[in-house]
Amino acid sequence: MDGNLSPLVILCVALLPNDLLLSSAAFLEPFDLLYDTAVHAFYSSDYESVVRYMEGALSSHREARRTRVRCRLRCQDQHPFDETFSDLRFFDGVLRRAACMNACIEAKLGIQSVHKVSDEVTQDFNRRIPYNYLQLAYQKLKQPEKAAAAAHTYFQANPEHVEMGQHLEQYKDLQGVEENQFVDQEARPHQQSFTEAVKLYDRGDHEGAVTLFEDALVEYYKADVDCRALCQGPQKFEGHSHIRYRYSLHEVVSDHFTQVLHCEHECVRDLATRPGRLSPMENYLPLHYDYLQFAYFKVNMLEEALQCALTYLLFHEGDEFMTDNVDYYREVLGYDGSPREEPERYLTRHRLELELLLMGSKIMGVDFTEGNYWSSTGGRDDSNRIPSGTDGWMEYVPISEKNNITVIVSQQLKEGGPLLYDSVQLVQNSAALNGTQRVLLDQVISEEKCAELRNLAHAVTMAGDGYRGRMSPHTPNEKFEGATVLKTLQYGYEGRVPMSSARLFYDTSEQVRRIVESYFMLNTTLHFSYTHLVCRTAITGQQDHRNDLSHPIHADNCLLDPDANECWKEPPAYTYRDYSALLYLNGDFDGGEFIFTEMDAKTVTASIKPKCGRLVGFSSGGENPHGVKAVTGGQRCAVALWFTLDPLYRELERLQADEVIQALDTKSVWGHGLNINPKDEL
Repeated sequence: MDGNLSPLVILCVALLPNDLLLSSAAFLEPFDLLYDTAVHAFYSSDYESVVRYMEGALSSHREARRTRVRCRLRCQDQHPFDETFSDLRFFDGVLRRAACMNACIEAKLGIQSVHKVSDEVTQDFNRRIPYNYLQLAYQKLKQPEKAAAAAHTYFQANPEHVEMGQHLEQYKDLQGVEENQFVDQEARPHQQSFTEAVKLYDRGDHEGAVTLFEDALVEYYKADVDCRALCQGPQKFEGHSHIRYRYSLHEVVSDHFTQVLHCEHECVRDLATRPGRLSPMENYLPLHYDYLQFAYFKVNMLEEALQCALTYLLFHEGDEFMTDNVDYYREVLGYDGSPREEPERYLTRHRLELELLLMGSKIMGVDFTEGNYWSSTGGRDDSNRIPSGTDGWMEYVPISEKNNITVIVSQQLKEGGPLLYDSVQLVQNSAALNGTQRVLLDQVISEEKCAELRNLAHAVTMAGDGYRGRMSPHTPNEKFEGATVLKTLQYGYEGRVPMSSARLFYDTSEQVRRIVESYFMLNTTLHFSYTHLVCRTAITGQQDHRNDLSHPIHADNCLLDPDANECWKEPPAYTYRDYSALLYLNGDFDGGEFIFTEMDAKTVTASIKPKCGRLVGFSSGGENPHGVKAVTGGQRCAVALWFTLDPLYRELERLQADEVIQALDTKSVWGHGLNINPKDEL
């Protein structure tokens, strides 16, 4: 034991500088509570409060992020690891850093353990949803210039939102709205500088481009530091509970450190990915040095050009065209140069991280594959010495390790099987719907059954049920209500709705499952993944100039990436879903057409007007992007169903519902009630 080690100080306060000992009055108001208040104000048509609380939420969100970065970096500097290593000295530094960071952050944000922001709210801020509310509120308050800025900011992260793009065009035509008011209020400085630098480069302003490319690099490395600091927060341990599992101290530390390290390693990708996109800009960081070497050449600064060319070769060793440039610069200058030190250190750390990640992943028992972070952009016009990335620098290239599922193996595709029920009529097959594995059927159920299911929906469905409690998960202009089969059976058991109606919902969903399984001629059983009786209602007073979809374009088992023309089969998508179906219960509403699109999420390939008894079925992958047009009047009700071919992913609630039905059929005594465990619709 090290006798010279000072005692560990348990109390966080003792480890803090005086400037961090702030009173509770200085606490930052939680951004998710401000956001929730703003949303409630929106539905109360209190638009001034919407603006006040939503702007406050955005400000609080930015400040919370800055606080975490600042505190973590400050505490790392204040408590460095001792050069003379021992277990106690190492954990002395770890504990002091932890105490410092917790106290520093809590001095601004309050006690962290008391208030946790939900994943749903975090996703909303990442998707810039608050700006959609803001632009609508500013529009109601007749402040078009602020509405335009909010709409522009939202659109940058949601470029597939065609209606918002059209709305922006309308703002541009309004008197008093200037072009300079279309500002991305969440722009990332390193990407913004890079974009402007490329514009100057393309115009031949190489001197101006040099300045902005250098600014972009400064901002990039700053953003990298911030990104890595944010990775030091809590990590999710997939597959097992970090609290319960009984590993040794070093295994626990190894697992957590590996996940933090993976997050830090992926900052390369994060910094190269524009808001709302899934794929990073190709060759992003090296491309700065590619542009710079040629821009410096054009302004006759060959020593700097050589340095940038050599730096580029750190990322792409042996690149033929850049090697030719290096030889040219050396020949003209008459001496050699060296690459820049900062990217050299950056790459050295990156390679060491990879070694540790491979080791740590092996200990955790998971696979890790290095991402293709800096893929080459191809050939160069050597006669003009144009940087390889000049053409198409904004293209998004898929990461090779991801699972591309946009192509279905042709021999697995079948359709045209029997419809099983005499009343059911085939309206359109895949060819008529301009796609693959699609079908449109009518008269699946009668008008009487549609009416009974609608009455059931009105009695059972709750706002936000099936959408993590969010009343308006896809658009602020509609209210969503839903219920599961098991919930309706519980209501029937309690006498709150006729049991015959709950049983109809159960039987109808089974009927749809059998039809889909038979029509697509599946050679294995199709299992329920999730079943949802859902109604969406247009909110009165909010339908003027609708600029959104009722349900944005998406795929059901993969993450749609319109820029890359791909769909990534990875979480948070429900990757196990194989087929989807929608059984409509009415058509007496305005709008609400179901649409299929191309992978670009813009080109509509088929449009379907709902009506009672109409069923649309399709495979759940990237071959079938789809969405719902705005419901601008009335209420649209349907039974939404998702199926899986993998019995491991059968819906738990469905299995429970099967037991209830079996008990009813055999007149068994029920247990102590039904356990409701709602899942979420994608």
